Amino acid sequence: MGNEIKKIDPQAAGIDIGAEKIFVCAKDDEYKTFGCFTHEFKRAGAYLKENNASRVAMEATGVYWVALKDILEETGLKVDLVKAGDAKQLPGREKTDGADCQWIRTLHQRGLLRPCMIPEAVIMELRTYMRIRQDHIDMAAQHIQHIQKAFTLMNVRLHQVISNTTGASGIRIIKAILSGERDAEKLVALCDKQILKRKKNEVILSLQGNYKEEYLFTLEQAYKGWQFYNNLIAECDVKINTWLEKRTQNKAPLISITKAKKIYHHKPQIENFHEKMLLLNDGKDISQLPGITDYIGIQLVAEVGQDMTKWKSAKHFVSWLGLAPKKHYSGKMKRHQRGTTNTKAAQLFKESAYVLLGSSKIALGSFARKLRALKGPAIAIKATARKLAIMFYNVMTKGMQYVEKGIEKYEKQIKETELNKLNRWATRMGYALLPAK
Repeated sequence: MGNEIKKIDPQAAGIDIGAEKIFVCAKDDEYKTFGCFTHEFKRAGAYLKENNASRVAMEATGVYWVALKDILEETGLKVDLVKAGDAKQLPGREKTDGADCQWIRTLHQRGLLRPCMIPEAVIMELRTYMRIRQDHIDMAAQHIQHIQKAFTLMNVRLHQVISNTTGASGIRIIKAILSGERDAEKLVALCDKQILKRKKNEVILSLQGNYKEEYLFTLEQAYKGWQFYNNLIAECDVKINTWLEKRTQNKAPLISITKAKKIYHHKPQIENFHEKMLLLNDGKDISQLPGITDYIGIQLVAEVGQDMTKWKSAKHFVSWLGLAPKKHYSGKMKRHQRGTTNTKAAQLFKESAYVLLGSSKIALGSFARKLRALKGPAIAIKATARKLAIMFYNVMTKGMQYVEKGIEKYEKQIKETELNKLNRWATRMGYALLPAK
C-alpha cells in the first residue's frame, strides 16, 4: 500500500464518449450512462455537479467531444481533453465502456493524464472557418481533375499546354466551349497575351477535339462543381475577414507596415490582408519567415493560437508538433519507435519546408538540399520544418526579426565549420593542414 499513487484531485471525474452514449464516472465503483442528445448532456453535467466533481477528463474522440465540452463548461466544470493512447498504454485496465470511464477517472485523479492543447474559443472559431475553407479547396481540386478528364475524353489537350486550366485564360475558353464555340482560332484569341506570344500554335492544336454531347455535359458538370466550391470559399473569406476586423478594431494603427509577401495559391479575398495580420499579431510579421506567407500564417494562428506561453520553450513547441527528433537508443539497446502523428500545424511547416527545397536564394533551402542529399527528402523536410517552427515560436514570443543571409554566406559558414573540424582532427593526430598550391 505504501507504493500506491496518491490522489492529486479526488473531485476529478471521467467520461468515455461514444457515438450514441456517454459513460460518466463521478463516484468510486459506479458509473452512469447518458444519451447524446443535448438534454442528456445537460443531465450529465448536473450529475457531475451533484457529486461535487470540479473537473472531468475525456478522450479526444473525433468531433464527438466538442458539443459535450461546451455544455459541461457552461455548468462551470473544467474539462480536460486527453489523448486516447495515454490511457490505453497504462496497465491495469479492463476493456469495457463502463470500465473505460472509471479508468480515465482513476488516472485523472492521480495526475497521470496529459491534457491536450485546446485554444481559446475565439481561436477555435477561426480554426473552424480555416478548416472548412481548406475542405472546399480540396473539393474544388477534385472538380479541376474532372474538368481535365472531360478534356481528355474530348481529346482537347488544353491542360497539357497551359499550366492552369482554371486560370483566367482557361475559364474564358471553358465558358466559350460550353456556349457552343468550336473554332480553335476564336478560342485561342481568349488567351492571355503571354500565352499567345509563347505558345499560340500549340493551343490551337490542343483545341481541335471531339466535342461529343456527353463529353460536353461532363465538362459542364465539372465546371459547375468547381464554381460551387469557389463560391463557398468566398463565403468563408467573408467570415474570416469579419473575424479579423473584430480582433483588430480596437488596436492602435501600426507606425510602419512591412511589404507583403506574394501569395500564389488560394489567397483569401480579404482587403488589406497583410495589414490585418500584422495588427492581429501586434506588429509581429510571421510572413518574414522563409516559405511562410500571411495565408499560412493565419492557418498557423488558427491551429496553435497566439498565446505561445502554453509551451515553456521552443523545444517544447516542436515536440508538441511532432517535429522533434526521436531518441531510439538506450545504452546498447536499439528500440524501434513508432512514428508520431503530426499535427495540422506541423503539416503546414512541412509544406513550407518543401517549398524551400526548390529555392535558389534562401539559406534554409540550401540547408534542406544538403540534408536531403545525406539522409533523404523526408528527414530533410522534417528538419527544415523544425527550424521554421522554432523561428515562428521566437517571432510570436519575442518579436524577433528574421534576416535572410543568403546561400553564399550560409555555404561560406559551412565551409569554415568543416575546415575548423579538419584542423582539430589534424592537430589531434599530430599533423598540420596546409592549403593546396
